[in-house]
Formats: sequence, structure tokens, C-alpha cells
Amino acid sequence: MNRLLELKEKFEHTRKHSEKICAPLEIEDYVPQPIVDVSPPKWHLGHTTWFFEAFVLEPHAKGYTLFHEDFSFLFNSYYNNAGERVLRPNRGLMSRPPVREVMDYRKFVTEGMLSFLENSPSEEILDIIEIGINHEQQHQELLVYDIKYILGNQPTFPVYGTDFSTQSEKKGGFQTFEEGIYSIGADGKDFCFDNELGQHKVYLQGFEITENLVTNGEYMEFMKAGGYKDFNHWLSEGWDFIQKEGVKAPLYWYEKAGEWHHYTLQGFEKVNPDLPVQHVSFYEAYAYASWKGMRLPTEFEWEVAAEQLNWGQLWEWTYSAYLPYPGFQKAPGALGEYNGKFMSNQNVLRGASVATPKGHSRKTYRNFFHASSRWLFSSFRLVK
Repeated sequence: MNRLLELKEKFEHTRKHSEKICAPLEIEDYVPQPIVDVSPPKWHLGHTTWFFEAFVLEPHAKGYTLFHEDFSFLFNSYYNNAGERVLRPNRGLMSRPPVREVMDYRKFVTEGMLSFLENSPSEEILDIIEIGINHEQQHQELLVYDIKYILGNQPTFPVYGTDFSTQSEKKGGFQTFEEGIYSIGADGKDFCFDNELGQHKVYLQGFEITENLVTNGEYMEFMKAGGYKDFNHWLSEGWDFIQKEGVKAPLYWYEKAGEWHHYTLQGFEKVNPDLPVQHVSFYEAYAYASWKGMRLPTEFEWEVAAEQLNWGQLWEWTYSAYLPYPGFQKAPGALGEYNGKFMSNQNVLRGASVATPKGHSRKTYRNFFHASSRWLFSSFRLVK
């Protein structure tokens, strides 16, 4: 299959999949924004549509007419080069446009893109379309996080469905890796984001890394041992965070009749000790590792070990700051704002999760969030 046909097929599948994720929702679920990090599902659907309109159709499709002149202002996220926008904390105040109009917008732009693809766009434009597809896939995962947070803060803990469930971790030991010089990063032959470039060498001392993620049962032992009460295990900033926020357990966990329960997309359930612990911040992962007398892997150790690990259930915190690789170059214009400007005060996560769209993961992928973030599908493994 040539590249054009492959991208057309992937584009159509991606557009349908975003709407499939939202299918179990009630119309009222599309609008709330409980915290600043959580965007309303309606906004995700509009923003991923705006991306194709703003970066492909408007500048490159001859005779294209905007669906609505206000939608760039309403659905731009952080692209300063693309103009003014609604501030992030205010996305949940947007009762208008209604969901039906956002769905009309999606249909209008999708049809416009399919017509545009019939005209054999240049390789340069296909590159932008490929970024747009991957951009929507990123938002599909964020959409799942945000839906869970919206539903998980409802007093009735409503059921979403059985999708995006984790499985019991296979018990394993440690994998050993010798000291040496290793190649890190993407070679650029297949699609990757600019933050995965350029490929370079790193020296690593020998290390051992766990074959499985830390489980709920293992994490409960940390809690029983007073892990959230002993400052000795915590980074100073992490200790301040849990004191200020009153954090005593992973997100969505509740103690009921002496036992731990948590909200899942299947509803309110007793915590299964064999499942990987989920919804923990970098601070919590660090504290647990310290309590165990171990540490978190660096992103380079993780990448070297990736082919021999069981990964893909949950994103994994690393003890690496999100920084540019040697030779990193930011693209000109708005697309240059995609990754580079966030390279400060973020930690790298590696792997993938049950919410990551099929085909969107690879061992060089660098996810990144602030150390306090807990609503993402996050976990961790240990190194000694």
C-alpha cells in the first residue's frame, strides 16, 4: 500500500475511533471540566478537528471555507502562532457550541480532508497530515483519562464500560543489563515526534530492572507501613504536595469498612492486589522506590531494557527530566510549539497504556507530565 492510501485509511479510522470512545457518554458528560488538567470531551473532539482545518485545509485546500470563524479561537490549545484562544481553565464554561454542532464540524472537516486527499498532496503536506493523525491519537488517550476523571468525580460512580481494563501482572524477577554504550532515540526512518530525535549514544552503568510493574498489593504494603506518613522516603517537593493535597493513597482509592476500593471505568470495585498500581504521581513512585531501597529507572535504562520487559499496560514514570536530545531542532511556526516549549519541569514516562491507540506506541516514545500528575494512566517499575 502506498503512503497516500495508508494515511487515508488511518485518518478515517482515527476520526471514527475518537467518536467511538465518546459513544457511552451522556450528552451532559461532554461539557464538565472538574480540574484545569481535564478538558471536556466536547473540546477534545473540536480541537482535534481544528488541527486538520488550521494546518491542512485552510492553508492548502484551494477554495476551502472555514466551518465557523469562531472555532479557531474556541478550539486552539496552546499554539500562539495560530492566534488567540480560550484559556485552558475556561474550556468547561463553553456550553456553546453544542455537541451536535461540534459533531457537524467533525463531519465537515473529515469530508473536506478526504476530498483533499483525492488530489494527491505533496509529501510535505502528507507529513503534516501524519502529525495530525498522531496528534488525534494522543488526544484519544487524554480523552479516556478525562472521561474517567469526570465520571470518577460523580457521586454515583457511573459505569463507562469494559474497555481500557488492566490485567494481572505476571510475577517476575529482575533483568540484568551490563554497563556499556547504548544507542538511544529514533533513527527517523519511520514516523516519530521531534522530541525522539536525534539518535545518540549514552553510557550506562550496569543495572537490574524488574520484569513487572509494582502491583496494588505491593503498594498497599507501603501504605500499611506508613509510607505516606514518613517524610524520609519523599522528595521535599513531593512531601509538600501530599501534605497540601491530603494525598494518602493513589487517585480514585477509597477506604471502606477497612478495605480499599477504587473507581474504575467498570464502576466502584474492591482493589485487586494483582493488578498494577495505577494513578500514582512521580512523587509517589519515587517514595515507594525509596522505601524498597531501590530507585526508578532513567528513560535511557528503560529504553535499553524495553525489548525484554512486559510493557504496555500503563505509562511508566522514569527518573529523567524531559529535556532535548543532542541536535534537537524545533520546527518553524506553530508546529514548532508541539513539544519543545514544554521541556521544563516535566518528567518523562515511557511505554504505553491500555488507552494508547493501536500502533501509536514504540520504545523511543517520550511521554511527559509534571511530577504531581495522577489522572493519567501511570505506574512504575524498579531498578537496583
